[in-house]
Amino acid sequence: MRMTAILAVFVLLASCQPEVQYDIVLKNGIIYDGNGGSPFSADIGINGDTIATIAETGALSGTEVVDVNGLAVAPGFINMLSWANVSLLEDGRSQSDIRQGVTLEVMGEGRSMGPLSADMKQEMLNNQGDIKFDVPWMTLGEYLQYLEDKGVSTNVTSFVGNGTLRRHVIGYENRPATAEELEKMKQLTAQAMEEGAVGISSSLLYAPSMYASTEELIELAKVSGEHNGMYISHIRNEGDQLLESLDELIHIGKEADVRAEVYHLKASAKHNWNKLDVAIEKIDSARNAGLDITADIYTYNASSTGLHVQLPDWAREGGIAAMLERLADPANRKKAIGELEFRNAPETILLVGFRTGKLRKYIGKYLPEVAQELGKSVEETLVDLIVEDGSRIQVVYFSMSEDNIKKKLAQPWVSICSDAGSYTNEGVFVKQSTHPRAYGSFIRVLGKFARDEGVISLEEGIRRMTSLPAENLKLIDRGRLAEGYFADIVVFDPKKVNDKATFTDPHQYAEGVVHVFVNGGHVLKDGEHTGATPGRFVKGPGYIEKKNDKP
Repeated sequence: MRMTAILAVFVLLASCQPEVQYDIVLKNGIIYDGNGGSPFSADIGINGDTIATIAETGALSGTEVVDVNGLAVAPGFINMLSWANVSLLEDGRSQSDIRQGVTLEVMGEGRSMGPLSADMKQEMLNNQGDIKFDVPWMTLGEYLQYLEDKGVSTNVTSFVGNGTLRRHVIGYENRPATAEELEKMKQLTAQAMEEGAVGISSSLLYAPSMYASTEELIELAKVSGEHNGMYISHIRNEGDQLLESLDELIHIGKEADVRAEVYHLKASAKHNWNKLDVAIEKIDSARNAGLDITADIYTYNASSTGLHVQLPDWAREGGIAAMLERLADPANRKKAIGELEFRNAPETILLVGFRTGKLRKYIGKYLPEVAQELGKSVEETLVDLIVEDGSRIQVVYFSMSEDNIKKKLAQPWVSICSDAGSYTNEGVFVKQSTHPRAYGSFIRVLGKFARDEGVISLEEGIRRMTSLPAENLKLIDRGRLAEGYFADIVVFDPKKVNDKATFTDPHQYAEGVVHVFVNGGHVLKDGEHTGATPGRFVKGPGYIEKKNDKP
């Protein structure tokens, strides 16, 4: 009798305990946790910036309850190659990516926003286009912290670019680094890694990144590896020398004993499309041999870069300013026109971005159309447009195979990127055209390739955009839906996700993403941006906290 009374008291006390109250509860969700397994029904409790619990449906109580009514709930997506470094300075809302569920922008393909020297800072100020901004930082870490302090909706991080290091130490000279110069670049790499960079990058199609030898890249990659960072590269050639260029990346990864990734893996130009199968075999073979080799892609059959890459190497040497000065000489102009050999067929080159307003009438036209209008050859037109615009001119190259996109996406080691800025579809951003990948590269994984074409399952597509890149980058507590992880969360309707951006009308937001949370902040609510800017500088594995640093 006495024992029964004691038990009754315990039951009464237990029933009187206050119910745990979470800041936010996501109710009635179908959880895709990022691991690639089958989804399950559950509620998520968020406290502050953290996923506090994942529990059975109906078990949680929150100050704010968001009933997602059976929609998919996944970790926020990671953009492995973002060019949002300038667009975020103009508008920190990161709308074209947020509306696809992207919660982390990984920047710094071959060139990064630091470290800067005094003359590099001045060059950055002088070369600004439609977007004007101050440059109060000198180092890469200072730039990323500046973004956080200014206010951004997505998280941000970056590789340190070998092109930036070369520009800092050597300038635009096409020559090997001296021992002293290499040591200085290694010191700058170590500094960037300790400030929070996620690795070292190269972009070997462009000056001055392209002037680095394999041996130089190995030495810089070793420094990254010592800080548990990656080596990631726009390899030297994605067309005729694709396989040799891939061999170089694998060799660098092996010799530096570092994880290595291919930026936007592709076989460019129709006569090279068959090389993709061999490229995939090479990566699989390296992985089977114990090397950690991965790749990322954007989900379109067209690339986008400068029109200037069609020029002979001698014409491009020394960077854009030197190129423009060289081509202004009539003899050099004539020589460049005579020696120009198109890497991409002229009829596949779509003009999308000019620096000067008077040439923007050609946006949306193909190069041969403009040549015909001007009464010139395509070679003359290319050179003269570059000189008149005083820029490299942004273009789209229709150079890839749709079938190859599916082959790449089917590989378990491929993650996703946009290779673009993150824009708002108004204001300064619509003065220029862009590649639709800025508005659709991620949503196409969920809609076109998972739901509509069945290239991969939805849960595997989510893994490729979440836990896979997070693991490659060695990020702590990101990329999964799990207790104790940061509350970077996307809620979307698998039946409605769709890309709307096209090559002729790219500034159109994706559809189907309903809610986005970044570090627990509600950034996208019922499909509309709230204006919240809870994004943070996500620091890489080599970060060393210094006095006055923010954690």
